[in-house]
Amino acid sequence: MSSTPKEAAPESLTEQNDINPESTATPNSEAEDSINNHDDGNLDVPAEIPVADNSSSRVSKKDLEGGAGFTLDEFASLLSKYDYNFKPGDIVNGTVFALESKGAMIDIGAKTAAFMPMQEVSINRVEGLSDVLQPSEIREFFIMSEENEDGQLALSIRRIEYQRAWERVRQLQKEDATIYSEVFATNRGGALVRVEGLRGFIPGSHISTRKAKEDLVADFLPLKFLEVDEERNRLVLSHRRALVERKMNRLEVGEVVIGTVRGIKPYGAFIDIGGVSGLLHISEISHEHIETPHSVLNVNDQMKVMIIDLDAERGRISLSTKALEPEPGDMLTDPQKVFDKAEEMAARYKQMLLEQAEEGEDPNAVMMV
Repeated sequence: MSSTPKEAAPESLTEQNDINPESTATPNSEAEDSINNHDDGNLDVPAEIPVADNSSSRVSKKDLEGGAGFTLDEFASLLSKYDYNFKPGDIVNGTVFALESKGAMIDIGAKTAAFMPMQEVSINRVEGLSDVLQPSEIREFFIMSEENEDGQLALSIRRIEYQRAWERVRQLQKEDATIYSEVFATNRGGALVRVEGLRGFIPGSHISTRKAKEDLVADFLPLKFLEVDEERNRLVLSHRRALVERKMNRLEVGEVVIGTVRGIKPYGAFIDIGGVSGLLHISEISHEHIETPHSVLNVNDQMKVMIIDLDAERGRISLSTKALEPEPGDMLTDPQKVFDKAEEMAARYKQMLLEQAEEGEDPNAVMMV
């Protein structure tokens, strides 16, 4: 018994649409109707969701202006309200996302990635960016300039470190702190060190050591601040003051110490007393008048001297042998007698100061006699 052949099953809706482009009952058109024309707040889920590469799923300028409720210009204006207003001098947080040969690219939330040149990565000398920065690291950056023609900002870490270094140095000076720093170079005028990353200078007259100046490189020296001037970029320090202060903590006026003549000038002699230098002024060598210290003293002479003044502010120690003379002029005629009688004469000197203080007279006037 022959059977009547069944009709072929209808092709899928998609296949029909591919064959008949004039069809108006496509799933995409239904989906658009369900999205654009709802009035009751209930969104009908379309039978098929358009895929990303389907032209009907792309949103056009017309769609935004017609269906979203605002224009592209209005959308751009809305975004601009949330854009940061960056200006030079600001310190902002940023994320490192690329390290390049000449610098680093930093995301600070601006329209274009900001750039930090290699020379701005640190106040200290570094071999490469990776010594300071790592990808994805978040830290503070200083904005150096306005946006360039490409809309890019220039950043710096060095400027932040520079500002904070001066703040720290000013605080240390205020505290009259003694610091230790390594000499990295010397020149005709003195020695160079770094303090908190800043370059500091030690004048030759404030270096108190038996070493030759050029041999100080790589030595760590105790230092006191002489001048801290950020505006002029001047940081001046004293090795002598630091040593004198340390020594002064163990010295007192009227004390007799043994020293060695290290230098002779027309106005007096510099005496090394345990690693620090004190000045024996020409007027304090003897009660008798002398033309020049060279006529009485020689370099490397060992002698006893008495401390007559300690000036911690200027880092100076004033010495005298005149106060130790048993008889006026003994330093000229019998310096050994002055050496032997030094402690005895110093005791008399202290007693005289005590008596002067009790009588209300200025002890300093006695020192200058």
